[in-house]
Amino acid sequence: MAHPLTPFLDESRRLLAREYPAKIRIALEALPDEDVWWRPNEVSNSVGNLLLHLAGNIRQWVVHGLGGVPDRRRRRDEFDRGDGMSRGEAFAELMASVTEADQVLARLDPETLLHPRTIQGMETTGLRAVYHVVEHFSMHTGQILFLVKLRTGTDLGFYSVDDQGHVTGTHW
Repeated sequence: MAHPLTPFLDESRRLLAREYPAKIRIALEALPDEDVWWRPNEVSNSVGNLLLHLAGNIRQWVVHGLGGVPDRRRRRDEFDRGDGMSRGEAFAELMASVTEADQVLARLDPETLLHPRTIQGMETTGLRAVYHVVEHFSMHTGQILFLVKLRTGTDLGFYSVDDQGHVTGTHW
């Protein structure tokens, strides 16, 4: 019989490795390279900053925190970057971290999700770490989509909805 936390891990992997990156990829296809580092104001982040931030977060919390790989994150650099990397390069960096994290989650014993851990200086559990990463990834995916829509005026077409309001198709 499967561990009760296996469905949680399976859904977390689906969101982190497929659904959220698919939405970001579609959005990036609509965004010109010159807009990757555009910020609406000085206290906001660009799409590029958010891609690097997601890559750093998922690597720190999952690859390091759950997988035991040394932590090499330089969080401040994720926000200080202002140009010099294309949308494709920034997305590739994100996907490299996503792939590493998915491999960690694929081999993780669900029982270890209940064990205490220290990640980013905080006492937590593996369960909370995965939940944090999924929630965090979702929030910043929404910000990326908003910024792309703001800059391009494009409907990203994620869902088809019929006359009764039912979703009839997605891209993932």
